[in-house]
Amino acid sequence: MAIRSPIINVMTSAALKAARGLKRDFGEVEQLQVSVKGPGDFVSSADLRAEKTLKTELSKARPGYGMLFEEGGASEGSDPHHRWIVDPLDGTTNFLHGIPHFAISIGLERDGEIVAGVIYEPTRDEMFWAEKGAGAFLNDRRLRVSARRQLGDALIGTGIPFRDRGDHPRYLATLGRVMGTTSGVRRLGVASLDLAYVAAGRLDGFWEFGLQPWDVAAGLLLVREAGGFVADLAGGQTMLTSGDILAANNHLHLPLAAMLKEALR
Repeated sequence: MAIRSPIINVMTSAALKAARGLKRDFGEVEQLQVSVKGPGDFVSSADLRAEKTLKTELSKARPGYGMLFEEGGASEGSDPHHRWIVDPLDGTTNFLHGIPHFAISIGLERDGEIVAGVIYEPTRDEMFWAEKGAGAFLNDRRLRVSARRQLGDALIGTGIPFRDRGDHPRYLATLGRVMGTTSGVRRLGVASLDLAYVAAGRLDGFWEFGLQPWDVAAGLLLVREAGGFVADLAGGQTMLTSGDILAANNHLHLPLAAMLKEALR
């Protein structure tokens, strides 16, 4: 059985408490699909309630840590070395439409480096967690990235920009290239879980542009601790600032990076 450190216990406990409200609210959202008003306002409230629970639990356990939340923004703490990076509801659009695929994502940053991460998917009770140097786990099972070596056998995850967000032509160039080379592309709508799925070997790779720190903080550590490689599209480590990310096992990362660069030329 995997032994969780005190900090992982703090993070998983906070996620479980917030998830209780999200699961209750998700049941209500499914009923609201038939209403004229629609569930948009309700989902915003669910998101804010989850954020409030997470802030309360994390602050109680580590009162000096700074925070960066999707809804509430950044707040400094008395401890200048530590910061929580949190998305209380990743996959809001799925949640809004009654699709049971969403997550709570909590990353812990120490002096600019992510050192612990938790991603919890409430509808399947899947707790992905990792700590720097201690490995990555799904509940109590150790995770390893996939061992596939050929792009033709690989299943790759991505995120698709919508409405006026993102550079659609730029993205479509990369999508067309990956579609024509791999065994498939999946767009599941939850970047944190896409990265967790790479860590678990369910996906062989994942790329996306323009993500936010709370989308990737926990997931990038999961991939690394599961034996994978994570970088920005230039091969650097600016994922939290640039929002561009490519994650894969060590066999596929360089071929995928080369393919994406070629598509963007």
